[in-house]
Amino acid sequence: DFCLSRGLGDVYKRQEVNISLKSGGVVYSNLDTQKYNPFQVHILKDKWVVVGENDEYPIDKNDFSTTINEKKITFDCVFNAIHGTPGEDGKILAYFDLIGMKHTSAPFYQMALTFNKRDCLSVVKHYGIPTAKSVYLNKGDAINTDKIIKEVGLPCFIKPNNAGSSFGISKVYSAEEILVGIEKAYKEDSEILIAVSYTHLRAHETGRN
Repeated sequence: DFCLSRGLGDVYKRQEVNISLKSGGVVYSNLDTQKYNPFQVHILKDKWVVVGENDEYPIDKNDFSTTINEKKITFDCVFNAIHGTPGEDGKILAYFDLIGMKHTSAPFYQMALTFNKRDCLSVVKHYGIPTAKSVYLNKGDAINTDKIIKEVGLPCFIKPNNAGSSFGISKVYSAEEILVGIEKAYKEDSEILIAVSYTHLRAHETGRN
């Protein structure tokens, strides 16, 4: 049996929920039912359930199984279609590893690392991998737009540090837009990252040549 895990509910950001549902729906509708017996599972703050046509069936978190019509159903593998937390940041994958459940995602550590942009950048730098010059801010920090512009230039990208998909991201061209972009990013996360725009640099170099 093949389990399709999708995030749903107020525990996750509404934008991420909608994307998760769409992603999961595409996978579910295109699975070869001659090879797989798929189930849709919604992971909520207050309940984990298998979603049937007219009913919901609770997930037993001890082994990620469910019971339908008095028959216990266990899954062979989980297709993780949850955008954002807890699907992209490794949390639910660590749980799957603990109970021995196979899944389609990368190992939980790699997922957690790449979800956190600051941590990921700090690690890859040690391997000589080029990274965009960045400024980090936490909610409540003083905002000095002149210092930010001096560090990364304009235009620059402002994005949440911990977030899936592309929500809360702005490309800004002025000090005034930096403040608006920071406010937008803080709606998604209490930590943000402001990075140089290499698309602008490449265009500038191309024009100069």
